[in-house]
Amino acid sequence: MARNNKDANQINGLIDRGCNVEGKLAFDGTVQINGDFTGEILSDGTLIVGPEAKIAAKIQIATILVEGNVEGTIEAKQKVELRRGATFVGDIESPALVVEEGAVFQGRSQMLSTVAATQPNQTGYAADGAYAAEESADSLMM
Repeated sequence: MARNNKDANQINGLIDRGCNVEGKLAFDGTVQINGDFTGEILSDGTLIVGPEAKIAAKIQIATILVEGNVEGTIEAKQKVELRRGATFVGDIESPALVVEEGAVFQGRSQMLSTVAATQPNQTGYAADGAYAAEESADSLMM
């Protein structure tokens, strides 16, 4: 179920509890999944993952709000929000990532909007003026 009335008023598609869908989902607007989904999800809209949902998918979306369980990859153009009670296992690419207290995130994340600004140019300095050393985290461990 959506967290607030604003989300609920915008929902134009629903995969509810008891539904088990496998395949490719493409949509406009906002869709909420409360059941099980396996496959691929593509949209420039918003996906709401309800608290009882179980998703295993490659997701390319504008915005995703997760309250249930998701395993796979998320490429979000705008925002990924892992709400209290959510579990996400996999990789995230997004310009904005919110992880509420009580959510579980196991995997890697890449903040798209800051990656280009922090890549070193030929002088070793990033576009934002910070020096970018080329040492890996492993080389810094003792």
